[in-house]
Amino acid sequence: MPRDLPVGNGNLLVNFDLDYRIRDIYFPRIGQENHTRGDHFGFGVWADGQFSWVGVEWERALAYGDDTLVTDVRLKHPGLGLELLCRDAVDMQVDVYLRRVEVKDLSGRARDVRLFFLHDFHLYGHAIGDTAFFDPRSKSVIHYKLRRYFLASCVTAKSASPDHYSCERKGSGEAQSHAEGGGGVGSPIAWGATESSVGASLTIEPGGKATAYYWLAAGKRYDDVVNLNRVVHEQTPDALIERTSNYWRTWARKEERSFADLPANVVDIYNRSLLVLRSQIDNGGAIIAANDSDIVRFGGDTYSYMWGRDGAFVAAALARAGYAEVCRPFFAFCSQAAAEGGYLLQHYNPDGSVASNWHAWLADGEAILPIQEDSTALLLWALWLQYESSRDIEFIRPLYEKLIVKSADFLAKHRDEQTRLPHASYDLWEERCGVHVFTVAAVVAGLRAASRFAGVFQDSGRAGRYETAAYEVAKGAADHLFDESKQRFARSGYRIADGYILDPVIDVSLLGLVTLETFGTDDPRVARTVSAVEEQLRGHSPIGGVARYANDNYQRADDVPADIPGNPWFISTLWLADCAIARARTLDQLHEAVPLLEWCTRNALPSGVLAEQVHPITGSPLSVSPLTWSHSAFVWTVLAYVEKFQELCGEKSPSDA
Repeated sequence: MPRDLPVGNGNLLVNFDLDYRIRDIYFPRIGQENHTRGDHFGFGVWADGQFSWVGVEWERALAYGDDTLVTDVRLKHPGLGLELLCRDAVDMQVDVYLRRVEVKDLSGRARDVRLFFLHDFHLYGHAIGDTAFFDPRSKSVIHYKLRRYFLASCVTAKSASPDHYSCERKGSGEAQSHAEGGGGVGSPIAWGATESSVGASLTIEPGGKATAYYWLAAGKRYDDVVNLNRVVHEQTPDALIERTSNYWRTWARKEERSFADLPANVVDIYNRSLLVLRSQIDNGGAIIAANDSDIVRFGGDTYSYMWGRDGAFVAAALARAGYAEVCRPFFAFCSQAAAEGGYLLQHYNPDGSVASNWHAWLADGEAILPIQEDSTALLLWALWLQYESSRDIEFIRPLYEKLIVKSADFLAKHRDEQTRLPHASYDLWEERCGVHVFTVAAVVAGLRAASRFAGVFQDSGRAGRYETAAYEVAKGAADHLFDESKQRFARSGYRIADGYILDPVIDVSLLGLVTLETFGTDDPRVARTVSAVEEQLRGHSPIGGVARYANDNYQRADDVPADIPGNPWFISTLWLADCAIARARTLDQLHEAVPLLEWCTRNALPSGVLAEQVHPITGSPLSVSPLTWSHSAFVWTVLAYVEKFQELCGEKSPSDA
C-alpha cells in the first residue's frame, strides 16, 4: 500500500498508509532502522460500547495543511456518529511525533468516547528482545531495546497521562482486545516480541467536541525520551504542532517566486514536492530514494538507500529552487562514500556504508565494475548547479581535489581506447549492462561540470583535459550510437570487435540527450529521437502519461493489455515535458508542456504525494510512494517552464529584478 503523508525532521520520519495507519518509523536516520518493519500501528475508537479501528470502515480525507509538513486529516464514521479532525507532525526541533485529535459528536447525544493507540514495534527491524513497560515515573508506556527507546503517551484536558494502557506479547491479541473492550489498566510489562496500547477518555456533550493529544518520543536512552516527554508537557502539544507548522510554512515560502501562467494545481504540487523532498533527506546528508517498506514484499529489498543518481537529481532541483543549503551535506556524504577509484557504487545506506548490491561483478565472463556510471557523473553535474546557485567557493574548496577531480579523472579514464565512449556499466533502470545513451549524456554533463570547476580554480590543464574528454564522448555517441537505418539514437550499444551492436528499443532515457544538454534541441538526430519516444511511449493507455519503454514489465499488473507499452512513470512524463520546454520558441509551443504537468497533478495522491508509477488503466499508485525522484523531476520541470516563459516574454525573475 502506498505511503501517504510522510512527516519528519531529518532524524525521525513517520509514514502513514492510505488507511491513515502508521506504517513506518525511521530513527535516528531517515531510511535506516524501520522500527515497525512495515507492520501497521492501530488507531481505534470506542464509543458507547461500540469499537472501530480507523481504516476501511471510515470515510477518510488525508491531506496536509497548506505549505506545511503538518497533516489535516478528516475521518468520519456514520455508524458511530463521530467525526475526527487530526493533525500530525514531527516536531521541527526535537524528535517527537505528535497527533492532535478533535472528536465531534454527530448524533446529538452525550457521548463516552475513548481513543486507543496500538503500537507494533520491531525495534531495529526485528521483534526479538524488545521490552514494553508502563513507567510510573513518566506515566507513559516505553518500548526499548539496546540504544533505541520510544515513549508513548496521551493526554486530555481532564487527564495529564493515559487513562488506559496495556503491554502484551505480540500476536496474542491481548492489546487489541484490551482496546476493543473499552480499555482500563492492563498488563504493566511484556518482553520478547511485544506490543502495547495507550488510550484517552473523552466526555462529549450532544453536538459538542473534545480534544485528545498523543505522542511518541524517540531517543537512544531512557533519559532522552523522559526528557522529551517533559518538553511536550511543559510546552504543550498544540504549541509544538503550531511551531512546526509555522516553520515549514516559512521554509516553503522563503523564495519569492512567479509561476508564470501555470495553473494553481501545478503550483500546489510544486510546493508539496519541496516539502516531501525535505522529509526524505537525512540530516547526515543521505537523500533517500523512497521509504515505502511495502516494496520489500516484491524483491526482498527496499528503496531506502542513497543512489547517487536520485540524490543528484534531488540536489539539482532543490538548488534550482533556492534550497542549495539543504543538500550540502549530501555532497560531503558522497565524497566520503565514494570508492578510492573516484566512482560511486550502486547505492549506500544512510550511515554511509555500502548497501546491498544488485549488480554482478562479471559480464559475459569478464570482470567489470558493478556500477551505474551515470550516478558518478550526475553528482558532478548537480554540484556545479549547486555552485551556480550559491557561488560559495568555500563550500566547493574541500570537495575539489577529493570529489571533483577524483570523479572526473575516473570518467575521463574509464573509456574505450578506440571509440572513446565509456566502458560498459549498468543502465539507470538497473536492468542491463552496456554502453547506454543516458549514461553517455550523464558522463558528458559531468565532465563539462568538472571542466568548469577546474576553470574556477584556475586549473587550466585539467579544465582542458575534461572538456576534451566530454567532446570525445559526445562525438563517440554520434559516431557509434546513432542508428543510421532508423535515423535516431539507439538506447544502448554492446561492444563487439568492430563497433557496437545497437539496441533499437525506444526508451524514455534517450531524452537525457536533451535534458542533460548533450546536443542542441535543433539537432535533427535528437529531434527524430524525441519524436520516436513521444510516438511510441506517450498516451497508449487509458490513463495517459509516458511509459519507460516497450514491454516494460516492472510492476506490471496481470490485467494490463499487451498493447500498452508499460506503466506510466512520473519522471518519464516530466522528461517529455522538459523536451517540450527546451525546444519551445513561442508561448504556444511552451504550453505543450502544461498537459504533461497536469497529468502529474491528476495522478498524485490527494495529499500531493507522487508515486514512482501508476496503473495504466486505473491510475492507482504502483511501486513506492513517495518517490523522491518523481518530486524532484516535478520541481525541475516547473522551474524550467517558468524560466522559459520569462525568457519568451522578456521578463525578469524576482531574483534578477
